[in-house]
Amino acid sequence: MDNGYMQKIRTQILSSEDGTVFIASDFADIADNAAIRQALLRLSQSGIIRRIIRGVYEKPKYSKLLDEYVAVSPDAVAKALARSYHWTIAPCGNTALNLLGISTQVTAVWSYISDGPYKTYEWNSTKLEFKHRTNKEITGLSYMTSLVIHALKTLGKSNVTPDIIQTLSEKLSDNEKQACLKEATEATDWVYDTIRKMCGGGTQ
Repeated sequence: MDNGYMQKIRTQILSSEDGTVFIASDFADIADNAAIRQALLRLSQSGIIRRIIRGVYEKPKYSKLLDEYVAVSPDAVAKALARSYHWTIAPCGNTALNLLGISTQVTAVWSYISDGPYKTYEWNSTKLEFKHRTNKEITGLSYMTSLVIHALKTLGKSNVTPDIIQTLSEKLSDNEKQACLKEATEATDWVYDTIRKMCGGGTQ
């Protein structure tokens, strides 16, 4: 009846890592949108995936240590929504600090700047917000470059210590550092100077 697309979607989900977040367009090469949505609904009813918010599903991740399912990653949900609506997004504020390990404070609201509209989403005790910004603040920047820039802006120049520069340097791969040096040239002078130190492109 479903020409095998249900089985193909199920197989793709089962072969993915636990904790992976899905939207309908992730399966666009298998079936049309209506068929995919119907398949995801049926798979959520069978417990293979769980619905987080409308149109967003997760393959649950179980922790043997905690003996319970792990909460879905808000960052993964944000990226899935961005894929779905073709937004360019970047974490901002405390969310950026959190994702880079600069702050361990649990954030009440996961905040992102976006070239899409202002939007908020809520599930369980998690709130996700997208704040509209002009394209020049995010277009042409990789996710990691945007993340670093907004983390530094949140901290402020006077709060960027050698320890924070070291932490950021250890977080980024060599390729991400090269991308940062190339992409962040339009950032505020002190932000770019910090990125140069962090990426080994000029240490004072």
